[in-house]
Amino acid sequence: MSQTDKRLEQLGIELPKKDRRGQGVVAVRQCGDLLFVSGHGPTDQADPADTPVYTGKLGADLTLEQGYQAARLCGINLLAAVREYLGDLDRVECIVKAFGLVASSPDFFDQPAVMHGFSDLMVEVLGDRGLHARSAMGTCCLPRNIPVEVDLVLKIRT
Repeated sequence: MSQTDKRLEQLGIELPKKDRRGQGVVAVRQCGDLLFVSGHGPTDQADPADTPVYTGKLGADLTLEQGYQAARLCGINLLAAVREYLGDLDRVECIVKAFGLVASSPDFFDQPAVMHGFSDLMVEVLGDRGLHARSAMGTCCLPRNIPVEVDLVLKIRT
């Protein structure tokens, strides 16, 4: 068992497995030692329908804490996609950049605090390898009414 898998186990986090057949979706694209990971939302990836666990907009339908938890779930789903692609999360050298979109009401301005849910998880799981540059941007809506979507650029050990 890899060191990162042991850390996930210590944290009580189980990464879902996703059946991507027939969906025409590329979750991860590798260019040299960089991985570009498509945006992931706070969905139940163990569910074949990929049902959103959280829906709605921050500041209208969801609290800041719910947004934080939604961003954390995005992180779990992203880690699952990376592990599926690499086979071992210990190959992640570092997270280079994360970009988060937060569906927000017009008077909600705490998008960075929502994205802390994602960032805190990455450091919990990966330690210093999880530190990253990040952008958090508000948007009027996201697919399937999800409140948060996050994509990543990672550097890997080849």
